[in-house]
Amino acid sequence: MGRVTVRRPVLRLGPDGQELRRPDALAAEEPLEIRVGGTPLSVTMRTPGHDVELAHGFLLTEGVIGAPEDLLSARYCDSLDDEGRNTYNVLDITLAPGVEPPDTSLERNFYTTSSCGVCGKASLDAVKLKSRFSPAADPVQVHYRTIVGLPDALREAQKVFSATGGLHGAALFTADGELIVAREDVGRHNAVDKVLGHCLLGGRVPAAGTVLMVSGRASFELVQKAVMAGVPVLTAVSAPSSLAVELAAEAGMTLVGFLRGDTMNVYAHPERVDR
Repeated sequence: MGRVTVRRPVLRLGPDGQELRRPDALAAEEPLEIRVGGTPLSVTMRTPGHDVELAHGFLLTEGVIGAPEDLLSARYCDSLDDEGRNTYNVLDITLAPGVEPPDTSLERNFYTTSSCGVCGKASLDAVKLKSRFSPAADPVQVHYRTIVGLPDALREAQKVFSATGGLHGAALFTADGELIVAREDVGRHNAVDKVLGHCLLGGRVPAAGTVLMVSGRASFELVQKAVMAGVPVLTAVSAPSSLAVELAAEAGMTLVGFLRGDTMNVYAHPERVDR
């Protein structure tokens, strides 16, 4: 398995001509190719670790699988370095009999980067997937005070961020603010996929009665992923996009942005926020 952090020399410059040479910890970033039945499906730049969760979460949020038993196996293969060692950068997935493989036509190009998971898809219609776990009817109520405590709880769980400052974080909480799982990655969409993949493997999908907290902005793609897993509440420390708000409103998901200190903006379905 690849390293989560890499140490590199750095020259630190300061005022009055100050110079300091020292090693610095960087967040590792390596490609992961996901194959289904030997056919390449997606290449994403990710932080190594929890790759099986990432694959499960990705296939869940793309509507390919909906339960752990839909996927028979996940194994690393065909990725050797110059010295013949496995880089663990190719993961081959075997779907269960009867599970439809994903469409890999040109209209659904799954090439992703660490910054954008929907880049390369031909149209918005191609990414507006229908969830089998709609959160619209979820009656959960989350207290305002619980929500304002989530950013600190997520930050406390981000151990690698504390060392590098270079990773996005995502975490799933109960309605009472209890941490279920937290994951970090150079890609915000990868961090969410790892969280949702963990939940799928643990039998927690649909993720009813939960809150997904993300460390950055609330993009359309992150809202889509949360909806596909049945998450009723998504909170973010930064802004949502207009399309993210539109999708949350349509799907019946509560969307909170600019969650900082004791304030927040509730962009969709505020009825779940208990004062």
